[in-house]
Amino acid sequence: MTFTWMASYWPLLLAGAAQTVLLLAISVVFGFALAIALAFAQISGGPVMKYFAKGYCTFLRGTPLLIQLWLLYYGVGSLLPMIPGIRQSLFWPMLREGFFFAAVSFTLNYAAYEAEVLRGALLAVPKGELEAGRAFGMSRFKLIRRIWLPRAIRMALPTIGGEIVMQLKATPLAFTVTVMDLYAVASKVRQDTLLVYEPLIVVTVFYLILTATIARVFSRLEAEVPVRR
Repeated sequence: MTFTWMASYWPLLLAGAAQTVLLLAISVVFGFALAIALAFAQISGGPVMKYFAKGYCTFLRGTPLLIQLWLLYYGVGSLLPMIPGIRQSLFWPMLREGFFFAAVSFTLNYAAYEAEVLRGALLAVPKGELEAGRAFGMSRFKLIRRIWLPRAIRMALPTIGGEIVMQLKATPLAFTVTVMDLYAVASKVRQDTLLVYEPLIVVTVFYLILTATIARVFSRLEAEVPVRR
C-alpha cells in the first residue's frame, strides 16, 4: 500500500472533511430544533398537529434517506428554475447546489428520528416534577424550558449521541448529488490513481476519529449531568 498520493490530495481531503462535518452540524442543529417541535406536537398539540407530526415522522422514518434526498434534488430541484425570478434572486447560488438539498434532506430525516426519541423521553419525565413546577406558578413555557425539556434531554443523552453517530454515517449519501464530501474526494482519488483501498482507509480513519470524538463528548455529558430518577 502507498499513501504518497496524500501529498497532492490533502487540500481536497481537508475540504471534503469540512463538508462532511458541516453537513453533520447543520442537520443535527436544525434537525434537533425541529424535533423538539414535532415531539411536543405529538404529545400536547391539537388533533391536526398530532396527526401531522405523527405522519411526518412515520413517512420520514419509513422511507430510505437516499430516496428522500433524490426526491428533493431531482424533483424539487428541477422545479425551482421554473419559478419566475428565482434565477435572479440572491438565493439562487445556494439553491442550485447539491449541498443545499443534502442539508435539507438530512435535517428533515434527522428530525423525524429525534422527535420519536424526545417524545419517549418527554413522556418518561416524572409527573410529580411537572406538578411541582405548576404548583410554583410556572407558566407552560417556563415549565417546558426549566424542567420538562431539560429533564427529557438528559434522559435521552445516550440515544441522542447514537443518533448523531448514525447521522454521520449517512453523510456519504451526499456524494450522490454532487457534493464533494470526504467520500466523494476518496472516489476521485480512486478514479485518478486507480488505488482502491488506500483512499477508503483514509476515509474510514476519519469517520472512526469523529465517531470516537462524539462518543467521548456524550460520555462526558452523561457523567457531568447524571439522570436523577
